[in-house]
Amino acid sequence: MTHFPHKQVAREKKSIGLLVLQADETIEDDFRELLDPSVRCLVSRVPSSTEVSLDSLGDMAGHISAAAALFPRGREFDAVGYACTSGTAQIGVEQILNLVRMGTDARSVSEPVSALVAACKTLGVRRIAILSPYVESVSEKLRSVLTSYGIATPIFGSFREPNEASVARIDHAATLEAARALSGKVEVDALFLSCTNLPTLAVIDPLEAETGRPVLSSNLVLAWHLMKLVGAKPKESAPGVLMEMYRRAT
Repeated sequence: MTHFPHKQVAREKKSIGLLVLQADETIEDDFRELLDPSVRCLVSRVPSSTEVSLDSLGDMAGHISAAAALFPRGREFDAVGYACTSGTAQIGVEQILNLVRMGTDARSVSEPVSALVAACKTLGVRRIAILSPYVESVSEKLRSVLTSYGIATPIFGSFREPNEASVARIDHAATLEAARALSGKVEVDALFLSCTNLPTLAVIDPLEAETGRPVLSSNLVLAWHLMKLVGAKPKESAPGVLMEMYRRAT
């Protein structure tokens, strides 16, 4: 066998780790649409139930550190995101941070709740309408957590869909119709489309044009927050006023 010399290449790209639920079929495609190629995103999967309930969301706490430990050994991430909105509300923001850092080396940690709170602060938003795919008990926990951060949720709508595989296949027309109905019922500052598994990117620009309000989604705010944490830009095609403001600022 012939041995050849070689050199090690220094890491140049910003590095993001993404902890995705086993049942999630949407967020990885969305992040490819949102993150600039200058950002490297590595993904690990967190065991999760096919049915969403407060109990199943809480159970994921026992798997987050192990999932984070499956990232390449010795890899230091500029930021790691835990990709579950309702799971974060149920487990708790601080607990998510601790569990992620028990499994991997991350300079910063985010999840959709902290990302949404940061986005609302950036946009000057204090009252949001929430559209969720999940049953009321799951969404009420999220609303309670947001209230504790000073974000009111005076109107809430749901597809009442407990099955994750079905959530990933909710069509854009249904989301548009539901969001339009919610935005016209109560005066709010913005609309939030909750759940990392719900397809939302294609409806953000049309809804903003119709309602004249910012439209946020779990995947949009998480990608935005992670990019802010690592100092990276979004793609030019990334939708929404939040991404446009960030592009201009960077």
